[in-house]
Amino acid sequence: MIRVLIADDEAMIRAGVRAIVQSDPGIEVVAEAADGREAVERVLSHRPDVVLLDIRMPRMDGLAATAEIRRVAPDTAVAVLTTFGEDGYVSQALGDGAAGFLLKAGDPRELIAGVHAVAEGGAYLSPQVARQVITHYGGGRAAREAAALARVERLTDRERDVLALVGAGLSNADIARRLFLVEGTVKSYVSAILSRLGLRNRVQAAILAYEAGLPDTVDT
Repeated sequence: MIRVLIADDEAMIRAGVRAIVQSDPGIEVVAEAADGREAVERVLSHRPDVVLLDIRMPRMDGLAATAEIRRVAPDTAVAVLTTFGEDGYVSQALGDGAAGFLLKAGDPRELIAGVHAVAEGGAYLSPQVARQVITHYGGGRAAREAAALARVERLTDRERDVLALVGAGLSNADIARRLFLVEGTVKSYVSAILSRLGLRNRVQAAILAYEAGLPDTVDT
């Protein structure tokens, strides 16, 4: 059972997120918080596996809360709930140690997949958020794409297939089903991809996949 804490200053958003994630029998919401400071306090008292954290909250915003949660509870993964237009915040949250980035108005299946991915020690980047982050980086799009394609060429065909599905937002379990592999083999592929390309986590892998245009080659 994955234990989740939801932090958002809007009660209706918290209720909606709770309803979505608890539709998965493997997820349990153990606490809620209305601001960043309360989120940190409840992480310490409830020790959830995953925190779903809004960025804009009173007392302590989501960016500061992400950094503090990673400091005081390193075993708790943070997935940031974001909206369109907050791509700069996403980039900062990545540096603060967030492992997942999900759109509040996105597909509910992405929210559940993101919780599972970060709970497993991986990272999850909503495909729409990936596009925002890449756009936020600004000019030189053609040069970035060429550089990304050159890096991806180092991979085997199967590794490129896995990277494309990581970029499309699939979890290891979903990738295993799509490629008719066992989940442990997918984890090995992901580890090899990160090592070979010098990437820290799945978030960076997803961004690289989008820069190279790999998700456009798969049918999700």
